[in-house]
Amino acid sequence: MAYHATLATARSRAVVAESRHLLLTVAPGALWIIVFLVLPSLYLMSVAFMTNGPYGLPEMPLSLTSFQQLAGQGFLGWSPGNLMTLGRSLWQTVLSTVLVVLVAYPIAYYISQSDQRWRPIMLLAVVVPSWTNQVIRTFGWMNLLAPGTPLAELAEAMGMIAPNMGLYPSNFAVTLGLVYNFLPFMVLPLYAAFEKLNLSLVEAAQDLYASPLKAFWHAVFPQTLPGLLAGVVLVAIPAFGMYVIPELLGGGKGMMLGNLVANQFAGSANWPLGAAGAILMLIATFIGLYAMRRIGKRLGGGEEVVI
Repeated sequence: MAYHATLATARSRAVVAESRHLLLTVAPGALWIIVFLVLPSLYLMSVAFMTNGPYGLPEMPLSLTSFQQLAGQGFLGWSPGNLMTLGRSLWQTVLSTVLVVLVAYPIAYYISQSDQRWRPIMLLAVVVPSWTNQVIRTFGWMNLLAPGTPLAELAEAMGMIAPNMGLYPSNFAVTLGLVYNFLPFMVLPLYAAFEKLNLSLVEAAQDLYASPLKAFWHAVFPQTLPGLLAGVVLVAIPAFGMYVIPELLGGGKGMMLGNLVANQFAGSANWPLGAAGAILMLIATFIGLYAMRRIGKRLGGGEEVVI
């Protein structure tokens, strides 16, 4: 009897010690998430349901006015401006993500099939530009797309722009900036997927006289799907709420949802409307993640792809 009591005491002490160790390990990270993520998000959600005060600050009573304004309803009636900004954000996100995928796939494949000695250098060449501040890189594109530059003169010779006009501000410049900015975030997960590529499946498809497109779709694409979905999440979610690139390269022509939200906390002075826009971005993020998991499960043959 005494032996069993001693054994139970030792087990309880071990459980307490393990729980204390787990608490000390998890507590700092959990505290950081609660203070800097959960609490600000809760405050943001509460601001979105408040009334806009005379100086743009939120005040009581609670209302849905900010969401009505986000849908375009104002004191002068309905205006499609905010919905057009939302549509432009969705279009730019989809377009830039598709272009990033089309550019990143051959780059990642080429790096994965290159000599082992050159792969780190090639990956470094892809990643190094992202080490520079995003504002500086965007200003670099402003100089490259300005009037009188080779790119602008080429576009003028092809009839794409009027004489003495630059390629920015424009939606084209915003798309180009987004593709350039997020390309490394697609190349790296695709490269990791290509490194695990089973080439025997590709050879089997070729032996069965599959065309290059069919061989890619049936032998390569399913194997690189996890990397593709991870890259889509890393590209599409931040692109949807991008602020710097549309602000500098788009001007008034390329305003996106991130610019709309930022303006409400600055010049327009309408915190509830800005908070409502931020909540919309959070909802879009969750919907995108859920859709990616469903698509991955469907294309992965019923096996859920972890993102």
